[in-house]
Amino acid sequence: MEEQYLLERAKKGDYNAFMQLIEPHEKRLYNLALRITGSREDAEDVLQDTLLNALEHLHDFRGDAAFGTWLYRIAMHNAFRILRRRRGSEIVSFEELVAERTEEDEETIPHPEFVAEWRDPAEVAEQNELRRILDEAIQQLPESYRAVFLLRDVEGLSTKEVADILGISEGNVKVRLLRARLKLREILSRYFGGERKRVRHRHR
Repeated sequence: MEEQYLLERAKKGDYNAFMQLIEPHEKRLYNLALRITGSREDAEDVLQDTLLNALEHLHDFRGDAAFGTWLYRIAMHNAFRILRRRRGSEIVSFEELVAERTEEDEETIPHPEFVAEWRDPAEVAEQNELRRILDEAIQQLPESYRAVFLLRDVEGLSTKEVADILGISEGNVKVRLLRARLKLREILSRYFGGERKRVRHRHR
């Protein structure tokens, strides 16, 4: 297998082999960091730190998970470290984010606060605003939900891959993903839903 061969070469000090290992993942790692941090400069820092960390700790990689999964985990750690440094203690650490259970996970799945019939998203796309609106909505998700949503729905990784990256169970991934989708639906409904069609959900 080419990846295994490149790993062996890279561990022996072959820098070109290391770069060949990294190359297929660079763009996706950058995009993930960008969506987590919301900053191109921070995303570039995350990518550079991830590559340096991977190079420095390459001998620690034992192949228990895919090489790409290992890189994603390093990138997530670096992205949330930058968020904490930039915004302070209100941002959870990566260690807190990947905790197996949280109080929110124990709660029942909530109904969205706002429910509305969406306007045609093409209307927004024609205004060149759809990407900005979606990115802003993703930024509003709680960190633990944002991480799962980005890895699963944006990056297209499997539930098992996401679980491996975050170090949580597949069941926990599914719960957080459902919560992320519901929350995102509520956030986007505030934009796509017409005012007259918007219904505030009454809690009982």
